[in-house]
Amino acid sequence: MTKSVFLKSALALSVAATFVSCSNDDEMPQNQSTLETKMTTNLYAPQTGGQGQPIGGAFTKFSFSQNSAVTNDSWDIAFRGTTIIVNGGSTIGITDEPARTGNASVSIASGTFNSVTTIPAAATFKQDGTNSYAIPNVSGSTGWYTYNSATNIITPNTGKILVVKTHDGKYAKMEILSYYKDAPANPDSTMPTRYFTFKYVYQPNGTNF
Repeated sequence: MTKSVFLKSALALSVAATFVSCSNDDEMPQNQSTLETKMTTNLYAPQTGGQGQPIGGAFTKFSFSQNSAVTNDSWDIAFRGTTIIVNGGSTIGITDEPARTGNASVSIASGTFNSVTTIPAAATFKQDGTNSYAIPNVSGSTGWYTYNSATNIITPNTGKILVVKTHDGKYAKMEILSYYKDAPANPDSTMPTRYFTFKYVYQPNGTNF
């Protein structure tokens, strides 16, 4: 008799625990715990010319949703040397740039990667246009990097988080970590350049990261 009561009590507790677990799952926001920070290393962005010669060459196009470089129109951002363009707006007027077929734009947020958790105001997002980059291709606080003429080193600016509205209206936040192959902690001018390493979170739904 005692054994039977014990088994019934245990069964009741098990059912109750299962119910509570299911209820908690149902109440969890759909966007929560589904996002993943991904790392892209050594994305090569070569260019021709430079050092007083006309710059050219194909851009390396990247898709956040596919987590890879692409060759079709599904790209969100594209790289060539220090130049980064977005798949939105209109052509800038530089050699060999791809046509803009999407509606991508960029807002440059200040803070750490983890502190940027919401989508910035719509008015802060910019697209490429004639002689105008959504991500300024200049050294200093307004661009994504700083160039040290004494050491000939390009360093990504800390505290600059690029929030990208993708070509198809989703969102990603990214932080560029290195411009040198294999992302050395202390690069020098002899190391191979134009190899981007960056981390990002892609948000296919909702408005938060």
